[in-house]
Amino acid sequence: MEMAMEYISQYGYFAIVILLSLGLIGMPLPDEALMIFVGYLASTHAMSYPLSIIFGLIGSIIGMTVSYTIGKKIGYTLIGKFGKWIGLTPARYSKVRSWFTKYGIWTILLAYFIPGVRHIAGYISGISTMQFKKYLLVCFIGASVWTVIFISIGYFAGMKFLS
Repeated sequence: MEMAMEYISQYGYFAIVILLSLGLIGMPLPDEALMIFVGYLASTHAMSYPLSIIFGLIGSIIGMTVSYTIGKKIGYTLIGKFGKWIGLTPARYSKVRSWFTKYGIWTILLAYFIPGVRHIAGYISGISTMQFKKYLLVCFIGASVWTVIFISIGYFAGMKFLS
């Protein structure tokens, strides 16, 4: 976490995009804590609040798009080969896919707020061949809400702390 905070302090908005993208692809990064830290930096005027939200949104959408693309291109093959090792048998996968087809939009929206689930939602969307335009719209909505909430928490906590 300290290294991520240092990257954001040094490289600013570019680091936000890269770190969020990597976090949403599945790298072990504390996405919420990063966004709260970015909000705190915005409260100290080290970063711009609106630009922090914009770049947080960009990083989030890039990460979710990459995970969707990986899921669509090679996800089904990986599940076929290695699914049994993680308890995802063909029968279970069929149930997951059926459930995701029915509730996929809500899963993606809610996944932003559940660590771990957020990281696999893009892959499952790609594997389930959800229409990309629909996926991108839902990601944009979820990422917008998630980014604004967590950056705002840091921003207002920082304002309270600084006053």
